[in-house]
Amino acid sequence: MRSVRAILVMAHLTLHEALRRRVLLAVLIGGAAFLVLYGTGFHFVEREVHRQVGAINRVQYRITLNFFLLAGLYAVNFLTVMTSVLLPVDTLSGEIASGVIQTLAAKPIRRVEIVLGKWLAYVGVSAGYLLLMAGGVLAIGRVLSGLTPPDVAIGLPLMMLEGALLVTLSISCGARLTTITSGITVFGLFGLAFVGGWVEQIGTMTGNDAARNVGTVASLIMPSESLWQLAAHHMQPAIMSELHLSPFSPASVPSPEMVVWAAGYLVVALAWGLRGFQKRAL
Repeated sequence: MRSVRAILVMAHLTLHEALRRRVLLAVLIGGAAFLVLYGTGFHFVEREVHRQVGAINRVQYRITLNFFLLAGLYAVNFLTVMTSVLLPVDTLSGEIASGVIQTLAAKPIRRVEIVLGKWLAYVGVSAGYLLLMAGGVLAIGRVLSGLTPPDVAIGLPLMMLEGALLVTLSISCGARLTTITSGITVFGLFGLAFVGGWVEQIGTMTGNDAARNVGTVASLIMPSESLWQLAAHHMQPAIMSELHLSPFSPASVPSPEMVVWAAGYLVVALAWGLRGFQKRAL
């Protein structure tokens, strides 16, 4: 019970520090600007699509706007990735470099509680930001067109898992490396997964087994892109997925086992960070 209380106190202090530095305020302002721009664009797109095909072909109308909704969710996914990496990247390494962490470590709070408290705070921020932004995109689509992508109850948790995975890597790298090195490492892994995901899709469409295998290996090294592809697969009508009618219709759909792999990956990465921080000289 004492450990749980210490972790919650550390999480509260972490959020308070983020608010004091106005980092969260900047993130929210940027998100609000995106939703205003997206809502304006969706309004004009919906009006034009309705004028051309809405009254004649309801299926084409729904497919076109579902693609635009997925594009908005893809942008939200990228913004969540940026938030999940950049917000916590210096929460340990920066405080170690400045000496602030010595004050916390000298108090009756164990190092593992410091890391878990910070991790809990930033996972909550990442999840909250995703729900706020994705909810805004879905609300815009619902109000302006009456449409909602299918299976968002499956897609959004997968995107939340992706955000939690990146938060974990960012904090764990910060427990062992400098801030700049941590940021480069995590973004490098994300870039590897992004490129590998496209290589796998192209390899599947062209029947190139070598390219497909390269993409699969990249997904195992970093499963973030696979989580988005699986989320996108669920959040579109079956006809879009089967006929590959958009860039968000993966030719190679990640298996449910990839979700288990990603969850295990997160646990191992967190344990790696906890062990590194316990051994690191402050």
